[in-house]
Order: sequence, then C-alpha cells, then structure tokens
Amino acid sequence: MSAYHSVSGLIYDLHNRRSFLGTVHVEGGLISDIVEDETVNPQQLIMPGLVDAHVHIESSMLVPSEFARLAVVHGTVATVSDPHEIANVCGVDGVKFMIESGEEVPFTFAFGAPSCVPATRFETAGAEITADDIKELFKDKRILYLSEMMNWPGVLNEDPEVMAKIAVAKKAKRPVDGHAPGLKGADARKYAKRGISTDHECFTLEEALDKIKAGMKILIREGSAARNYDALHTLLQSHPESIMFCCDDIHPDSLVAGHINEHVKRSLELGYNEFDVLRAASLHPVDHYKLPVGLLQKGDPADFIVVDNPNDFNILQTWIKGIKVAENGESLLSRNLASATEADTYPINNFNRTEISSGDIHIDVGDDEIRIIVAHDGQLVTSEEIGHATDPDVLKIVVVNRYADVKPSVAFIKGMGLLHGAIASSVAHDSHNILAVGCTDGEIVAAVNGVIAERGGISVAVGRTVQVLPLPVGGLMSLEDGYVVSRMYKTLDRLAKNQGSRLRAPFMTLSFMALLVIPHLKLSDKGLFDGNTFTFTELAAS
Repeated sequence: MSAYHSVSGLIYDLHNRRSFLGTVHVEGGLISDIVEDETVNPQQLIMPGLVDAHVHIESSMLVPSEFARLAVVHGTVATVSDPHEIANVCGVDGVKFMIESGEEVPFTFAFGAPSCVPATRFETAGAEITADDIKELFKDKRILYLSEMMNWPGVLNEDPEVMAKIAVAKKAKRPVDGHAPGLKGADARKYAKRGISTDHECFTLEEALDKIKAGMKILIREGSAARNYDALHTLLQSHPESIMFCCDDIHPDSLVAGHINEHVKRSLELGYNEFDVLRAASLHPVDHYKLPVGLLQKGDPADFIVVDNPNDFNILQTWIKGIKVAENGESLLSRNLASATEADTYPINNFNRTEISSGDIHIDVGDDEIRIIVAHDGQLVTSEEIGHATDPDVLKIVVVNRYADVKPSVAFIKGMGLLHGAIASSVAHDSHNILAVGCTDGEIVAAVNGVIAERGGISVAVGRTVQVLPLPVGGLMSLEDGYVVSRMYKTLDRLAKNQGSRLRAPFMTLSFMALLVIPHLKLSDKGLFDGNTFTFTELAAS
C-alpha cells in the first residue's frame, strides 16, 4: 500500500493567486486531493517548494546528492543546474556523473547541456563539448535546457558553432539560457532574438529593464560572491512576471546558512506582494523550464514546504515526491555515496600537473607602469587600473595550467586585501586551472603546490604553513559530509581574512579572476585578457 500523509494549514495557490484554509492529502508521492476547510487552525502555511533557477552545484564544493541534503533544510525542492564547471574539466562524462549523483536522493536536479565548453578559445580547458555532443545529451530526457550561452560575441556575430548549438536546442524544444553582462540596446535585442530566453548577469536596473524589453526573463542573483539583489529587487513590483531567483554560485558555508528562502524572506520584508515573490521562487522556473516539480495542485508531485509565518519564514518541513526530507532545520536525507565504491569512475577528475617553483612565477616589471586587475567585492566584473607592482594593495596573481606542465601566467591584482600569505584554488571559472594570489612568491608556490598535492582543492599558505581543503572530484567537489565541508571551508575563509582580506568571500572572488567572459580585465593560463575587446592585452601599459 502506498504511503498516505495529510498536512493542514493555510494553503497557497499560486496559479490563482489565492490562499485558503484546508488540508493537502498525499498518496503515492502525488497530491491526491486538496480540501478547503475553514475549521483548520491557520498556524502554518503550505506553499510550493522553492527552486533555484540557476546554480552551479560544483561551486558548493559538494557532489549533487550532498548539495540536496543541505538545500532541503531551506525549503529547496529543485535546482536548474548548469554542470559546465565539471564539463570544462571532464566533458560529457562529467555531466553524466552529476546526473547519476543527483539521482541518489529524492530531489529534482534539472541539468542543462553546457553550451560553452571551453568557455573561450583563450584558455586551456580539460574538455570540449560540440553541437553533436549536445544533440546526444538531449536524447536524455533529464537534460532540460541549453546552459548559459556565455559566448555572447559569438551569438551577435553568428559564429557557426554557436549558432549550431542554439539550433540543436531549438529543434529539441529546449530553452536557451543567457549570460551577457552589460549587454544593452540593439545588442541585447539581437542576443534575445537569437533565442536566448534568460539572463542572470544583470548588475544594473537599466540593463535588466533593457533585457526584459527584449523579451528575456531576469534572474535576480544573490550568491556567495555576485550579489545583485539590491540593484534589481524593484523588478518584483514593476515586472513580476519576468522574474526568477537564483544563487548562481554558492559556497558550502552560505548553503548551510540559507538558500532561495533568503531571497523570499528579504522580498517579503520589503513589502512586495507575497504571490509575486512566491511565483518568482517556484512557479516561474517550473513553467519556464518545464520542470517535473509540483505546484500544490491536485495530481501534482507532492513537492511543497510548510512555513511558520510570512514574517519569519522559517521552514518547518520540506516534502519532495511525498517524502518528508527536512523538518525543523534538520535534513532527513541520509548520506548516499553509493557510486563512491566504483573505483574506475569515482571520483572523476582530470589533473595532470607537477609542482611549481618560485622561478616559474618570477617576473621583473621594476617600477614600470602596468595594467592591474581590480577586484570588487560582491561583483564578478573587474576593472582595469594603470599603476605599479610596488603600489600598496597590489599583489601578484598566478594562473597555473592544471592539465599540463607549462609555464604559469603571471599578472597583478588589487582589491584582494591580503597583507600576509597566499591563497590558491582549483575552483577557477570556467576552465578550473589553479588560481593563486599572494604577498610573496614563496607563499604563492606553497599554496599552489598544496592544491596540486591533493589533485584539487583550496588552500591558504602563511609562511611555511599550508592548510588545504581537498576537492578530489574534478578538483571541484568533496566527498565529505556537507556540514563537515562547510566547517573546513569556514576555517580557511577565516584564515584568509586573518591575513587581511576584507572581501565577503575571498575564495569565491578569486575563482572569478580567470573568468574571461565577464569584463573587464582577467587572467587566463595563456595571458592577460581584455573582456571588452575579447583579446589578449599586454601587462605593460606603455
């Protein structure tokens, strides 16, 4: 006999924008009936489960099954997940790994087919995914969309390979996600006209309004590094039907603290209409991506949350497919790493680098004027400044190719704030070579070699002491309990801040300093890159 459950309270019908007292009846994983009943005590609210409309699971440093264990506590029942991080390292096999890991738990991971692997031709990645590969991926019904099309110049200029990938998605009737920071006006309209349906990179209200006018949906992003909520939240009032919520990239300590429930809580606190807010957090992504996720309608999968009240918005229970997966702040999902026993395929990785020495990263610029990358807290965009390597707050930044023993790329950066030591990471979007910033060559080398020794991880070096959080799955994810990973990450985060960094998330900010598709000045393993012109540039300013 199939399991039967019932939950009573104030029920939210987002389709019809109404709430009513009643009881939700669950049987066999589905909502068998919803009965209105004015005698029910309205001490709790019953709402559709929350959906992260765009996230890279890999950035949590957790495998999908472990990500779900942490996320359900916050009322998340599904994610629209772009696996291009692991795909840039391990190709199609990486995508398949993510799907298999996700199926170990009752949670909806809607994965996309990565559109930009490698993200650009100006860096070294571990794999390539072609239009033919995407066609094969779309044969799997669990691949629901074409992941963010970061090569917006290729879209505007009708690059044959880019257009072939979009054509494959259109033929398969899959939506195409966008990624075009700063794109406005005629270029935004042209980008949308090619079939791009969303954008999560808007960092100004003007840009978001321009893209909405072009017909795109806007995802308000609030993650561990990129935080655009303050700039965009008024869209919930002006254009509520065009809005979704996402984190994009979220580190493990942030995931322990909260998820999409934080977007909802902040929005309700600001006085936005509760139905507009809840539709952005669930109905809109479910409809747009055609997710197999219930929305509290009779016959739907029983995916819903129980909340104490709209003011505190504490998640009392989370239900997925009729299974109670979280209650009162505790995950009820057990750790399930069954595939870890398959030694031939797990953990999946692509790491072929030997240790470096101080001589490998030595560079003599004297007091010459140079181009300096300027990092900004809470933003993925950087700026360019002309200055000197000896200027205060200017540090050396290094990208070490993790796929081959070639000479590292070296430049200079401002805004990281370190006064002592060095930090390094093999989480370095999007090709995931090793990124490091530090005060001395010796400490940079120590931090990098700490990552190399573990075949992936994040590290802090202070003098001769190195601490590492190993990330053996693709050099991106851990096999440990998510709460343990969170504590380990917080230790390194605190250590980095103790060396002077005032960034909210030093490691997350570092990870984007090689992301060439985000302006303005970045560093790849092949050299200093101008994101405005999409060309390499010289370190020397004259």
